[in-house]
Amino acid sequence: MSSVVIIDYGSGNLRSAGKAFERAAQESGLADGVTVSADPAALAQASHIVLPGVGAFAECMRGLADLPGMLEALAEEVMRKAKPFLGICVGMQLMAERSLEHGVHKGLGWIAGEVVPLAPSDPALRIPHMGWNELEIVSGGHPVLQDIGPGTHVYFVHSYAISCREAGVVRAQVEYGGKVAAVVARDNMVGTQFHPEKSQAAGLKLIRNFLAWRP
Repeated sequence: MSSVVIIDYGSGNLRSAGKAFERAAQESGLADGVTVSADPAALAQASHIVLPGVGAFAECMRGLADLPGMLEALAEEVMRKAKPFLGICVGMQLMAERSLEHGVHKGLGWIAGEVVPLAPSDPALRIPHMGWNELEIVSGGHPVLQDIGPGTHVYFVHSYAISCREAGVVRAQVEYGGKVAAVVARDNMVGTQFHPEKSQAAGLKLIRNFLAWRP
């Protein structure tokens, strides 16, 4: 059985995320607890860790750093103990080495790459990229994408996206005046640029897959 901690650092749609994870856990029977917590010690008790994020990269990174011991706990539980980790939206972007959003800001450095402004080739496409878009599965997909086929619609709200330097890290993408990374993964870490908690049946399926994932 999984036990999930969703990190509360003052950013992210915590109510919606918590409810989506609770529903997925209840319906699947894969988790016996979903906790929203700002306590770094809670990560040690979890089998799966979730980092949501809404807003500006620098503010989100500062929010994490302002929780005493949280960055150290993340490094211990995710990097050293290799617990399954899911970053959502800006939570995914924080996995990168740096962001170019309103300056240059250091990230967690878990994924080789940087967060850059969306620059669609079609000037008619608006920024932010907001609404439903169709997934294209690449690089062999990923266990969290099991039974989520190409063409599945998921929900986005973002103006920046991660640009990865390593081949095979991007596992799903969407078209928005060019290819935009939608799912990235390395080892025990996975991130979604879209919001599973707002993506209805597809989002709940991804959460169930994450709860069942044992990298």
